Amino acid sequence: MRKQLKDFMEQIGKDAIAVIPAAHEQTRSYDTEFKFHQDPDFYYLTEFPEPDAIAVIDPAARKSRFTLFVRPRDPLMETWYGRRQGVEGAKKNYGADKAMPIEKFESELPKLLNGKEKLYYRFGLDNRLDQVILNYLSGQRFRRLKTAYPPHTIIDPTLLIGEMRLHKTPEEVALMQKAADIAAEAHVVAMRECKPGLNEAQIEAIIEHHFRMSGAAGASYNSIVGGGANATILHYVENNAPLKDGDLLLVDAGCEYQGYASDITRTFPVNGRFTKAQREVYDVVLEVQLECLAATRKGVTVKDRQDLSIELLTEGMKKLGLLKGKTKDLIKKGAYMKYYMHGVGHYLGLDVHDAGRYFTEQKARFSRPFEPGMVLTVEPGLYIPADDKTAPAKYRGIGIRIEDDILVTEDGNVNLTVGVPKDADAIEEIMNS
Repeated sequence: MRKQLKDFMEQIGKDAIAVIPAAHEQTRSYDTEFKFHQDPDFYYLTEFPEPDAIAVIDPAARKSRFTLFVRPRDPLMETWYGRRQGVEGAKKNYGADKAMPIEKFESELPKLLNGKEKLYYRFGLDNRLDQVILNYLSGQRFRRLKTAYPPHTIIDPTLLIGEMRLHKTPEEVALMQKAADIAAEAHVVAMRECKPGLNEAQIEAIIEHHFRMSGAAGASYNSIVGGGANATILHYVENNAPLKDGDLLLVDAGCEYQGYASDITRTFPVNGRFTKAQREVYDVVLEVQLECLAATRKGVTVKDRQDLSIELLTEGMKKLGLLKGKTKDLIKKGAYMKYYMHGVGHYLGLDVHDAGRYFTEQKARFSRPFEPGMVLTVEPGLYIPADDKTAPAKYRGIGIRIEDDILVTEDGNVNLTVGVPKDADAIEEIMNS
């Protein structure tokens, strides 16, 4: 049985049962679907890759602590849409103690829930399943003192699983390192292939081709490939403009490997040489990124690191002539947000913006400290709009972000994405070798 599933059972206790649904296929248009992506919580606990499944987790059961309801084998459907694990595959290949066809879930539900004090289930994720469970609970409302004993407490398992997902096992770290290595190689290939006259789309194709050729399932999010002023748009995904001599290119792209994501951003000159102005802005961002990377360590809080990025970038903006005044006053007024308007990083794992709380309570002063096993990005940036007449002319239209994936350890951290250079001289060397 998967370690994550055993740990989950221990945490919910023997008076509880959990019902965790898989994702469904999503229609893209008419009778075609988007490429299937499994629900991350379901995958975390089961590793089962197919849609339309339900995991029932009962720590107190003697012979069926882990039951999977799955699509049955069907030769006709498999001829059209691909192989299925079926009931036997769910037991043999994914460790289910018991497996049944998904069609039997509704009729089995009363037997599964009867006598349990607590039900771990997330409403609002699967509307049809919500209705099945609500119908059962409503039907048992007046029978509790007679023949049925349904759960009287319903708990959303999202927070519990999120906290588990936040602290990576060594096996998870190994998968994330592989995802990071593949993405780092792809960024280096993009640097080598980049030249004026190419299109943003061609760089995107180069990167994502490397992902697939190296064993990744594909991109872990829509790749951002922004040349020139397009780099000042944080989530630019059109990726369809020509690359111009003298411009910078911002590439934010990561891959998914066995469910786990990487997330890297590098910014480099299209022609292989930074201009003096580009280098001035770049070095400010790089210096801040290195400081914030060093601060991604045990005991430092989410807010500490964000505040550090704001203070250092505000100082950098003053150095570049983008802002004027006392740093403390500029921060208090939020003046930095004109050029730096996002967080310095996020959790990373099965999702590119991964699960887990950033605050122990709903107030910033309860910002949680980093702990060993957490993986976070470090991604400060400066984005100077092309039409910003208050900025020095030489900096207008420059957008720079530098991002790495960092594992917090007991005595510091490990940069999972160290394989792709970020020093400006090293970038130029790669691009001109």
